[in-house]
Amino acid sequence: MSVIGVGQAVILGVVEGVTEFLPISSTGHLKIAEGLLGIPVQDAAVVGFTAVIQMGAIAAVLVYFFADLRRFVVAWGRGLAHREARRDRDYRFAWWVVFATVPIVVAGLLCQPLIKGPLGSLWVVAGALIVGSGVMWVAERVGTQARSEDDATLRDVMLVGTSQILALLFPGFSRSGATIATALLCNLDRVAATRMSFFLSIPALTGAGLYELKDAVGGPVEVLPVLVGTVVSFVVAYASIAWLLRYVARHTFGVFIVYRILLGAALFALLGTGILTD
Repeated sequence: MSVIGVGQAVILGVVEGVTEFLPISSTGHLKIAEGLLGIPVQDAAVVGFTAVIQMGAIAAVLVYFFADLRRFVVAWGRGLAHREARRDRDYRFAWWVVFATVPIVVAGLLCQPLIKGPLGSLWVVAGALIVGSGVMWVAERVGTQARSEDDATLRDVMLVGTSQILALLFPGFSRSGATIATALLCNLDRVAATRMSFFLSIPALTGAGLYELKDAVGGPVEVLPVLVGTVVSFVVAYASIAWLLRYVARHTFGVFIVYRILLGAALFALLGTGILTD
């Protein structure tokens, strides 16, 4: 019998789709939802399931940003074939994303025992939600937002890409929260910071999903819940992307900061009273 049913997969797919690209930690929300649904959070198959349904969210990014991604791929191909085409900014940006993904790949491979062990605790999630809120608050206060996406440099992309390690090691910190905050600290504007977070999510989350696929399908998790969760996450994530880009064009990240603090405090209370067990 599967440890995750189809109904639970739908719920987790919605949670994944809503939270993957909002700076509020999809991993943290999934762990909380799994705990409330009575799903064994630390089970390897469950960890794999949550990584694989992220592929639905990544597919949403690929579809939403298809025109941009096509432009990057075409420029990259031209640059490989023709030296003069390597002056194209899109060619360089494509390589920057590749370079910026290397740190999280290395960290992911080296830190698997920690990620799937003590750092997977809901107590860590609660603490990381609150600490990450502080980082986002500082980024909003300190960043000048004087630079657009066209002003981004290799240094900016490397810093933003490397910041994904924080979310990898401390579930609850939020990959999108870490990358957006770092981009803001690099003085990029909110829309540029959010778009960069989207682009850097593609190789990182795709790699994580493929790596965990072996644990997600078969054994204690059947194929149907994985497929359902992935499809649901795609649909919900697409809507979430469209909403977030419109929102950040006119608003600060303040509402997310407050929400994260309240959620972290509530999680501490639930764990401390035994209502939710780690």
